[in-house]
Amino acid sequence: MHNCRAGTLALFETVDETTFCHQAHAEFSPVGWHLGHIGYTESLWLLERQAGIKLFPEYRRLFVADGLPKSQRGNLPPLAEIKEYLNTIRNNVFQRLETLDLEQEERLWRWLLQHESQHSETIAFVLQLQRWYAQAPVGASWQLFNARQANFMVNPAPTEVASDINSDTICIQAGESIQGSDTIDALDNERSQHLVNLDTYFIDRYPVTCGQYRRFIEARGYENSTWWSQAGWRWLQTEGVTKPLYWSDDTRWDDRPVCGVSWYEAQAYARFVGKRLPTEAEWEKAACWDVGAKCRRTYPWGEDFPTEKHCNHDNAVSQTTPVNAYPAGQSAYGCYDMLGNVWEWTSTLFDGYQGFASYPYPGYSQVYFDAQHYVLKGGSWATRPWALRSSFRNWYHPGVRQILAGFRCVTL
Repeated sequence: MHNCRAGTLALFETVDETTFCHQAHAEFSPVGWHLGHIGYTESLWLLERQAGIKLFPEYRRLFVADGLPKSQRGNLPPLAEIKEYLNTIRNNVFQRLETLDLEQEERLWRWLLQHESQHSETIAFVLQLQRWYAQAPVGASWQLFNARQANFMVNPAPTEVASDINSDTICIQAGESIQGSDTIDALDNERSQHLVNLDTYFIDRYPVTCGQYRRFIEARGYENSTWWSQAGWRWLQTEGVTKPLYWSDDTRWDDRPVCGVSWYEAQAYARFVGKRLPTEAEWEKAACWDVGAKCRRTYPWGEDFPTEKHCNHDNAVSQTTPVNAYPAGQSAYGCYDMLGNVWEWTSTLFDGYQGFASYPYPGYSQVYFDAQHYVLKGGSWATRPWALRSSFRNWYHPGVRQILAGFRCVTL
């Protein structure tokens, strides 16, 4: 929890008060609100509901999820005051940790750790969104935001691997695999673990790159209704977009995964190349099933906790990296980038698995079982390691493209 909080606060080291309170997009709250909400939620579940300790009632309406509309969440206390708010709550929480029966509460504490991880990621991509909107009118290409990112630009992955990116697919043979998770840190929507039986399919070794997607743009894919579903075409006419949100015409980005695409754009590209989006079960089998050992892995590479050698995550680079940059992170089938770099859209609508039971409250997952949200898998460069595993499920409306999302394709 200490390490997670340190990473969250590090995101605010260069954030000024204007950025802290600014709503970058109507669908997302100001980054300062997310920071305060992290503290409020920790206090609610670990202090108020478990021990009857009520702190800072004056902040309740501001930071509760169903309090103020997102458009009214910008009137915030200063960053220093919110940091003190979080620090006071954390001190009380850790005092409880000295005496409580952790076996009785462990799942709740792990849920809170992941709750902060998820909001920390939201803070990271909303800050990126603000940077993008600020620079988009005056430049057509990305800026290199830090030296670590620049290193990936001047030291690309081996060219003999890069030559395979545009055509490499992997055959996943028919058979059983295990989907979901029942571990102590599994969220309610990941449970219960269950067998699935899939037919043979071929999945892209890498997520779709900017170089591949460039061909769709150059073929005027955004102008041809042939590739779009009816709903996707209606969305396109309303939004009037002609390329992914986070797009650069600089070909040095061609080996990076395309980022900032909606589900509709991902589906249209897949149709353009004669493929389709994977189901969630297909994606998860390719990511974590070890057919030789006949068991699932927590992570594509095995059971080792994620590090910078395995994948691009935890804001280590603060931008996408070449899709073949992490050979140590391959799955048993040889798929790259199944975790980190960009979230990947699937064709599966978000719903509960058989035996689903909401935890810790129905509003966390169950209210989104509405046949309007699609599952994303894998995490992004901003995903914290405590929310990074093959069974983890993210979900958004198909028209959302502000998130750090890309995709890979499958074919039969």
